[in-house]
Amino acid sequence: MKVAIYGQYYQNDTGPIIKDILSFFNKNKVELILEKEFLKVLHEYKICDKDYPTFDSHTQLNSDFDILISIGGDGTILRAITYVRNSGIPILGINAGRLGFLAKVQKENIEPFLQIILEQKYSFSKRTLLSVESKPRNKTLREINFALNEITVSRKDTTSMITVETHLNDEYLTSYWADGLIIATPTGSTGYSLSCGGPVLTPDVKSLVITPIAPHNLNARPLVIPDKTEIRLKVSGREPQYLVSLDSRIIAMNNKTELIIRKTPFKINMVEIPDETFLKTLRNKLLWGEDKRN
Repeated sequence: MKVAIYGQYYQNDTGPIIKDILSFFNKNKVELILEKEFLKVLHEYKICDKDYPTFDSHTQLNSDFDILISIGGDGTILRAITYVRNSGIPILGINAGRLGFLAKVQKENIEPFLQIILEQKYSFSKRTLLSVESKPRNKTLREINFALNEITVSRKDTTSMITVETHLNDEYLTSYWADGLIIATPTGSTGYSLSCGGPVLTPDVKSLVITPIAPHNLNARPLVIPDKTEIRLKVSGREPQYLVSLDSRIIAMNNKTELIIRKTPFKINMVEIPDETFLKTLRNKLLWGEDKRN
């Protein structure tokens, strides 16, 4: 078995988790390849003293890998997909953070779940991604122009709202007057969009969510659309630039730059562990079904 490992190290929190994972795989003679900067940090903080083969580019990951393990939180997984891209390598998230919808394996249950991985007794959940193009073209978008959670436009260097002119499949929808606008995938529906009042979508739904951020026109509401829809946005405001974020990556754009957002032709394979379903995660993370009156 060949496993890639990517992670974030939070001092005193993730050290024992990382040690347990490396120890388990070494004991079972699994071939490990660690992300270069992550291994450097582990050496620096004396979490491990062994030299492992490393990767530092998506070009070094291919179909020879059985799985990529992400150690951290949901944000770590969002960074991990920039390495996996369209390779098809499944991703398993081990949660060393707090609120995690993607990083499902909790630190208390690592070894039983790693045994499931070793025996390959897991399935995949295929997750939709979004891509974005700009007119005129932006150099920064050429290398990494996709997002797993959401693509967001928002104001920059101002407290004034922006206007987001929105077209769906070349038909005018509306102009949102707001702090910004979120285009979320089903995966991203439990992230930023949810905190702005958007609905929760199950991962297999073939839809996207358009969610305004603090809209001034109070009749603006989140909108669910088919994921085959092409979305065109044109932003204007008092400042000369606005921000575009692709998950955690942020780019400044000039006003009047047109954005074209579409579903990507490839998907990300998220590992599904038996008994750790999306609905169970919803109940646990959102505290559904708990009686708070006592």
